[in-house]
Amino acid sequence: MSISLTESEKVLEAAKAEAKRLGLAVSVAVVDSRGDFKAGFRMDGAGWFTADVCRGKAFASANFGVPSGDLTDRASMPVFQSLLAMQGGHIVLGQGALPLTRGDQVIGGIGVSGASAQEDEDIAKVAAGAL
Repeated sequence: MSISLTESEKVLEAAKAEAKRLGLAVSVAVVDSRGDFKAGFRMDGAGWFTADVCRGKAFASANFGVPSGDLTDRASMPVFQSLLAMQGGHIVLGQGALPLTRGDQVIGGIGVSGASAQEDEDIAKVAAGAL
């Protein structure tokens, strides 16, 4: 079971509203339960690289079922280094993403990039709450 496009759009709208409320320019990505891109945006003023970073954070969170920041300490472990290499560097093990769940099942992930790590995660929390 994965997040629908309608659910993804709802989550993205909440993220955009929270970023605007905070006066921040960010990129946000929603991925499905496998980590494949579902939907996203890059706000005016957000760095060009933030679109890839938020997707990588969302991928990590969806696949491991935990906030991406919880994986930061594991980034240097050989298993994670191998996984990062196998995925061509498309996984970002940094704070700013959360798994999206329906009941106890992970249906996707939301990642945010462009502000501080804590602000990214705060925006993700508000957005995840829209489900």
